[in-house]
Amino acid sequence: MKEIMIEKVPILRIVSSDRSAVEDAVVREHSATIVLNDREVVTLMCSPADLEYLAAGFLLSEGLIKDRDDIITTKATGNRQRSTVRVKVKESAGSVKEAPSGRIIASSGGRGMAADTGAVSRERVRIESRLRISVPEIIALMERFHQSSLVFTTTGGVHSAALCSAEDIIVFSDDIGRHNTIDRVFGECLMRGIATSDRLVVTSGRVSSEIVLRVAGRDVPVIISISAPTDLAVRIADSSGMTLVGFVRGGRMNIYTHEERIDTSVD
Repeated sequence: MKEIMIEKVPILRIVSSDRSAVEDAVVREHSATIVLNDREVVTLMCSPADLEYLAAGFLLSEGLIKDRDDIITTKATGNRQRSTVRVKVKESAGSVKEAPSGRIIASSGGRGMAADTGAVSRERVRIESRLRISVPEIIALMERFHQSSLVFTTTGGVHSAALCSAEDIIVFSDDIGRHNTIDRVFGECLMRGIATSDRLVVTSGRVSSEIVLRVAGRDVPVIISISAPTDLAVRIADSSGMTLVGFVRGGRMNIYTHEERIDTSVD
């Protein structure tokens, strides 16, 4: 378990007529400022783990870097409350000179450049993939996904995301912010050289337009969520050639777009 993500606090617990003073586990909220080439770009409210992956994923999602070769060094320093992640990249990388300065992004959302420029107008390349997955495989994958987050089991206070094959989880991440989990996954993939095309992303959070844009940007053909999508997320997924599956709970699910990748046959 990532103990760094959990804090113990005293509480008064009431169960029916019983009262007891006990300790409870809550998830920690951390402040991480990303400094890009000595320029403060953004402060994310996040979970205090794997901050280099989070920074790399955020910069990738925002178009400030394009690939691993753009990054020269990353270094995270700080204390229990706040950290600074210094990322040095090539001057030619992405849109470094147009990067916004000093924005604070809460764990609940309201992201960076993507939110400012408008999700509908962002240029997208249509995803082409022959990946297929069956309904039983989705259900089995979601069960493994649920079992992977010990932080959620302990605190109930984080979102999760994972890059998966049809058979198993490849990269898994927890964070207090649902956008952060996606950036962490792709940041780890970037830094470790893990391919994302012809894979699936599983998430615990609501699927907004920005989540779909982040996933589509990594050429991932399928996104699966425990929760609901927004109307704009459905439209973008459809136009991007992405399969969007929501409300995967128990033996049920809703397939919103490109159902051809889901084998729904019954033996």
